[in-house]
Amino acid sequence: MSTSIYSLSLAINATLDMHNLNNEGNEGNQLQTRMVDIIGADGQLYSVNAISGDMLKHIQAEHLFHLARERNLPLCAGCQQFNPNRINADANFIRRTRTKDQSDAKTIDDLLKTCAIDDIEGILITEGGRSIARKSVIEFGWAVGKPETREGHNQNFFHVKYAPERSAEQRKQDATQRTQGQGEEKVGGANLQQAIFYRPASSGQYAIVCHLEFGRVGYNDIRQDYTLPPEERAARGAALLDSVLYTFVQLNGAMRSAQLPHLVTLEGALAFSTTLIPAPLISPLAPDYADQMQRIGRAIGGDQVRVETFTSLAQFAELMRSLRDEAQPYTIKIK
Repeated sequence: MSTSIYSLSLAINATLDMHNLNNEGNEGNQLQTRMVDIIGADGQLYSVNAISGDMLKHIQAEHLFHLARERNLPLCAGCQQFNPNRINADANFIRRTRTKDQSDAKTIDDLLKTCAIDDIEGILITEGGRSIARKSVIEFGWAVGKPETREGHNQNFFHVKYAPERSAEQRKQDATQRTQGQGEEKVGGANLQQAIFYRPASSGQYAIVCHLEFGRVGYNDIRQDYTLPPEERAARGAALLDSVLYTFVQLNGAMRSAQLPHLVTLEGALAFSTTLIPAPLISPLAPDYADQMQRIGRAIGGDQVRVETFTSLAQFAELMRSLRDEAQPYTIKIK
């Protein structure tokens, strides 16, 4: 038996150890850790670690890209190459939608038929001097460190390049140059200096929020109607739910070759509505977030809003897979 879902929300508490997903660049030879200021549940101001929502959405979009190719979902020329310009890099699409009689609504219709990723992830069509927006179906907030675990979870580690081919004489020359403050010495195009740098590692509990406007898959917001048939919307919806699950099963991102994140615990609440009611969402920064989501769901939706809790990644995977197997994107009734 299928379940029509209009809105779906995720509130997640995740413990991540020794990761560098929140690297925001470097200053000299020091990689910088991204920090943000937040107001905690106690009303106090805290400076905490944070992973940008852009990073989380990019991870999810990459998983969706692989799923779309495997399941033969339609992709524009840009998305076939995972080009960040996406449909703006599709010359055929741009050419056929630039005619004078082409309305914005017809352009969005064409976009929805052409590309599953642009349908789900959203895009702003700017090529050709236009500005036509397709709002994303999925939304991520920042993953922010919980204030109660903020102390002591940033560490810096010393790294140096090891060059086994250097001779004793070359090492002596390098040491002399460092003592005299001279610049880098290069022989035959090879950098013989030791590249000293500092790399951070972060550990802590992170509050993550995510919302899916599941009923908008294949929906033209300008024309206020559906462009795609139900079976195609269902296939895209299944890929979307799988991509969200895979985001937490495999946290892609920066510095993973030597700092693969340790996902220790994952718990939270999943809410979804089966009619035109927004699924409740409270940040895990609030100690009673799951209880609040359940009470809100009962108050505004009764049996039309369900809130499920999970205490592990395995339980979350089972819940998402069960939902994927029975879920259909809700169809907004058009008069």
